[in-house]
Amino acid sequence: MLVDTSGLLCLIHRREPQHESAGSLYESATSRVTHNYVLGEFVSLAQARHVPRKAALDVSERLLNDSEIDVTWVDEILHRDALALLQARPDKSYSLCDAVSFLVMRYNNISEALTADRHFAQEGFVKLL
Repeated sequence: MLVDTSGLLCLIHRREPQHESAGSLYESATSRVTHNYVLGEFVSLAQARHVPRKAALDVSERLLNDSEIDVTWVDEILHRDALALLQARPDKSYSLCDAVSFLVMRYNNISEALTADRHFAQEGFVKLL
């Protein structure tokens, strides 16, 4: 399962309506993958949702040290491929982070995402939240 920004927020923020579902789905996953753009985007989203900055940074750092989640680091090739995906979908409002997620999912044969973002379903993936 890919852990997306919105899924991560639901996982750690008790005020999110899908908090309990996110926790159950995360715990039951046989594999967990994310990428560093999600971790960066998460800090900004958490602050916008009034999660204390220190808590958001602690979660991001904890994930980097968690052996049960594989963090993909975006390099120049992946970044360029994500830009190309965005250019190929001019009718969609995907973010660069979304595009990287879609590619990481494809490269790892992942069909499910811990996310509340409708863009994943638009791209043909299973949106778990």
